[in-house]
Amino acid sequence: MVAVLIDTVAWVRIEEGRILCARPRGKDVFYIPGGKREGAETDLETLLREVREELTVGLIPETVAHAGTYEAPVDDRPGAAVVRMSCYYGDYRGTLAASSEIEETAWFTFADRELVPPVDQLLFDDLKAAGALR
Repeated sequence: MVAVLIDTVAWVRIEEGRILCARPRGKDVFYIPGGKREGAETDLETLLREVREELTVGLIPETVAHAGTYEAPVDDRPGAAVVRMSCYYGDYRGTLAASSEIEETAWFTFADRELVPPVDQLLFDDLKAAGALR
């Protein structure tokens, strides 16, 4: 059985050794901010839209840089969907605030790794190894 691929983009925002995470309304898991593309959107178009929708800030397009792409199953079930998360750094304008679709935001350290999905954990591992995440 071929697993379904869920193609997403994510915004990696690190401040003082902590990474910004968001918990959508109705969910009990935190994620790296971002989401799925709509139609023929590029990674950049998806990233700009999703960050604006979730966190009410505007990413500055010329500062956006690829941070890595990760793939992991959604969960441990056989044949579970696989998430591909293309991650990007980028500066922003505005004041970070949770939108109506986000219940809360939090700044996580590596110690919070177990609170995020498997694909996000791969990013946490790389950031920790690079000395970016405390």
